[in-house]
Amino acid sequence: MRHTRSHTGNRRSHHRVENIRVSKDESGTPHVRHRMNPKTGKYRGRDVVDMIAKTAKKVAKKKEKTKK
Repeated sequence: MRHTRSHTGNRRSHHRVENIRVSKDESGTPHVRHRMNPKTGKYRGRDVVDMIAKTAKKVAKKKEKTKK
């Protein structure tokens, strides 16, 4: 059955986009809630990702790519 545009619009009326919730961690840097801080690699005060190793790997990969 075909739905008219108005019926479709009424159904989708609650699908609006809300503002992104932002939290601040211990250092005061903002990040999206329930996700790790992409700059520090921490979530809820714990180190989740070693950002130093990650950036070193990225630099090495870029260096290898320019070498070829």
